[in-house]
Amino acid sequence: MVRRVAVVGAGVSGLAATKCCLEEGLEPTCFERSEDIGGLWRYTEQVEEGRASIYRTVFTNSCKEMMCYPDFPFPDDHPNYMHHTRLQQYIHDYAQHFDLFRHIRFKTLVTKIRKHPDFCATGQWEVVMQRDGKEEATVFDAVMICSGHHVYPNLPLTHFPGIEKFKGCYFHSREYKEPEKFRGKKVLVVGLGNSGCDIAAELSTVAEQVYLSSRSGSWVMKRIWEHGYPWDMLLVTRFRTWLSSILPRALSDWLYVRSMNQVIKHENFGLMPVNRTSRKEPVINDDILSRITCGVVVIKPNVKEFRETSVLFEDGTVQDDVDAVVFATGYSYSYPFMEDESIIKCRNNEVTLYKGILPPQLEKQTMAVIGLVQSLGAIIPTVDLQCRWAIKVFQGLCTLPPVSKMVEDIDEKMGRKLQWYGTSTTLQTDYITYMDELASAIGAKPNVLKLLVTDPRLALEVFFGPCSPYQFRLTGPGQWSGARRAILTQWDRMLR
Repeated sequence: MVRRVAVVGAGVSGLAATKCCLEEGLEPTCFERSEDIGGLWRYTEQVEEGRASIYRTVFTNSCKEMMCYPDFPFPDDHPNYMHHTRLQQYIHDYAQHFDLFRHIRFKTLVTKIRKHPDFCATGQWEVVMQRDGKEEATVFDAVMICSGHHVYPNLPLTHFPGIEKFKGCYFHSREYKEPEKFRGKKVLVVGLGNSGCDIAAELSTVAEQVYLSSRSGSWVMKRIWEHGYPWDMLLVTRFRTWLSSILPRALSDWLYVRSMNQVIKHENFGLMPVNRTSRKEPVINDDILSRITCGVVVIKPNVKEFRETSVLFEDGTVQDDVDAVVFATGYSYSYPFMEDESIIKCRNNEVTLYKGILPPQLEKQTMAVIGLVQSLGAIIPTVDLQCRWAIKVFQGLCTLPPVSKMVEDIDEKMGRKLQWYGTSTTLQTDYITYMDELASAIGAKPNVLKLLVTDPRLALEVFFGPCSPYQFRLTGPGQWSGARRAILTQWDRMLR
């Protein structure tokens, strides 16, 4: 019987895990290496080892109605997209409201997680932690790993010949905090993701010139969509997901490209993805297009070679007098505290977890990796549902198939991911499809047809309106009495 649960990390995933454990009568202990909660969203002036890092001007890319904990809406007067300080305050309010602080051990570093000697019988884990220079080990019935995947920077310098000759400074975007030190300089940003575009746009306000290098292009969207409404409240809907699933692939692809090109024609800006129909996560940025139009950001192809003070690009052009390079090249996921690395193993950069959560080969399913997914939806409601599903597995209330079937399921989904999102985005998944898969397994998926009979107004909003987090607290374990009202008033809160 699972009772005591170790939760590693007190970011948005760790808080969801702690709270979901308490809902089910379990006893969580959350270990946080720093002195505060928030994880990625806890801003510090200096980069801290083993922790995610953000820059001073980070704002959310998901609007408040789509990114909240599903039973804890943002206050009505909060803006739709928030500066990290407001989100951090919301995270604090959530932990306070559900009395989570007393279950968190701050300044405690988990150094090792290993199977207990009788794991095959009990499924227990030995967790070794360090605090104030002292080490101690405790046995837990289950472990939920919530340490995130924006901690270990991916800096593939071997892919950039000549970088060792370059006389300017270069660093990973994780180390970037603010633009002032680059005033009057020429800066190259490598990587056309959210961080790369944010940093390029911000640097362009002080730098002499910014160059933004992209290997494969990307879709770029603004936070506001048709008629000024938040993009995700219009695009992340059950209706659109259903429509995409029934249309022929060619038609679905055409509609997708047409939708992405609705505001800007990406070819004209040099942004068109190499794989035009790729559904990989788009860049959300309100400023980059105007900065390109004004000439202060110049789009360049992939870097072919670095020289002492210049850069050669794959189209044969050379840019002289480059002072600095920011590598916005993403992150690697690593779990250095796992004694046996094969438990959470990756093959060719592929995550091999059942439902993106469970290591399938374990004799006892008492370990969950939370938050190791990416989708068009927000991470907070995703990890909340992941935690609820994982805890039901721990309790034996959610039946799992044999190991061979779990591995087959992983391989089948990986094949679809590679087809839709490309080889570089194996964490990517379709938000609503994934959420419904987990929700169905625990009885938390809203039944639209049943609602049509019993509550037609709610049914129409659930199907045609935004797939907001509250939908997954309408029914099942963890049901929230305020979910219906939250859904029916979400547009009012957005307008306010």
